[in-house]
Amino acid sequence: MTLVPFDPVRVTPEEAGRYPLLWDGDVAVIGGGSAGAAAAVAAARHGRGTLLVESAACLGGTGTAVLDTFYGLYAPGGAERVVGGIAWEVCRALTDRDAAFERLNTYGAGTGVTYDPEVLKVVWDELARGAGVAVLLHARASRVVMDGDTVCGVLIETVAGPGHIRARVVVDATGDADIAWRAGCALERPRADRVVQPLTQTFRLAGVDPVRTTTAELHRLMREHGDSGAYDLPRREGSAHRTTAPGVVHTNLTRVHGVDPTDPWQLSEAEAEGRRQSVEYVRFLTERVPGYERAFLAGAAPRIGVRESRRLIGEYVLTRDDVLSAREFDDAVARCGAPIEDHAAGRDTIWRYVGSGDTTPTGRSYGVPFRCLVPRRVDGLLVAGRCLSATHDAHASVRSMGQCMAMGQAAGTAAAQAAAGGTRVRSVDMATLRERLVVDGALL
Repeated sequence: MTLVPFDPVRVTPEEAGRYPLLWDGDVAVIGGGSAGAAAAVAAARHGRGTLLVESAACLGGTGTAVLDTFYGLYAPGGAERVVGGIAWEVCRALTDRDAAFERLNTYGAGTGVTYDPEVLKVVWDELARGAGVAVLLHARASRVVMDGDTVCGVLIETVAGPGHIRARVVVDATGDADIAWRAGCALERPRADRVVQPLTQTFRLAGVDPVRTTTAELHRLMREHGDSGAYDLPRREGSAHRTTAPGVVHTNLTRVHGVDPTDPWQLSEAEAEGRRQSVEYVRFLTERVPGYERAFLAGAAPRIGVRESRRLIGEYVLTRDDVLSAREFDDAVARCGAPIEDHAAGRDTIWRYVGSGDTTPTGRSYGVPFRCLVPRRVDGLLVAGRCLSATHDAHASVRSMGQCMAMGQAAGTAAAQAAAGGTRVRSVDMATLRERLVVDGALL
């Protein structure tokens, strides 16, 4: 056989045909985090054959590997919940198991839902299985199959070697826009003059009495002992909040600056730096903070948390003005009331609230347009989650897991609608899509 050199990121359907066909159906979702899991459940519930591909051993992504709180479900400064649908179904399932509770965010960024990540893994398993989603774990997309400008599948690497996936619609829920990048979509990418938000290694401490030190006092101690040079604390605020387990706190303290998460060497170095910082913050907490004297490290996240990497340049780019003015859109498929939360500010974090533009929560929210999920010149593909089309500032608001689940549900519903009608995803009837989302519990 004569071997033809492959494009490193794209192959034709004929080239893909050299690999074993693992699955052929309507909707393939790549990435099983908050956005991807919600997208797959939504597509399958609308009667489409759906595959969910995830590189880890479980679903949930950042929600099960890095964090333990859903933010973005409520608009700060008010009691209004702005996310429903599958996201709220997940929260109810966790609460019914006594594995979640609501709490106010450290900075007034709205009420969050803190949960047990181990239970969340099972909840996503149950939702996917109940909807009829085919779930493939320990699998990573390596190339995109394209017929001209249309995505029609992916090649994936599995424990049994490479395989070929065919789909009428592909949803990129990878977080890093891996599929959109491989398909040649227009993207905003990290580079020296386009700094993305820093990364954070989270960890848990057990044996803590968290009520002995307020958040304000914790921040004061961090500034005092960090400024003294006794401890290397790149961030002088952050959170160490109670969890569903007694005496256990979850932290969001470390800060690894200047990293391009799409550069494998930089990402590898960031993982090591995140662990180094974690050890230093544990030393500070146990030596200087009341209530932590007998604390010990109960576990660290298996991977560093990434806030921002590649972002799609889609049919519409959500802007800072859209966020701060609480703008409405005719094609809104999700809502967000979360403030602009920009960690790329040295040791501090910049907060700007929807509807005020300053540090005053208003309880207002804005719409997230469907066009932010649609690539400009590539068909057969939608994105969902933190790789949506938004500027750096707008992204710092709309990237919360509540919005990721809402965008995922919208993308999965739209993908199912397009696959059923044989239409392009960019051409789905918007009135029908929005009506279906509302019927399914989404808040628009």
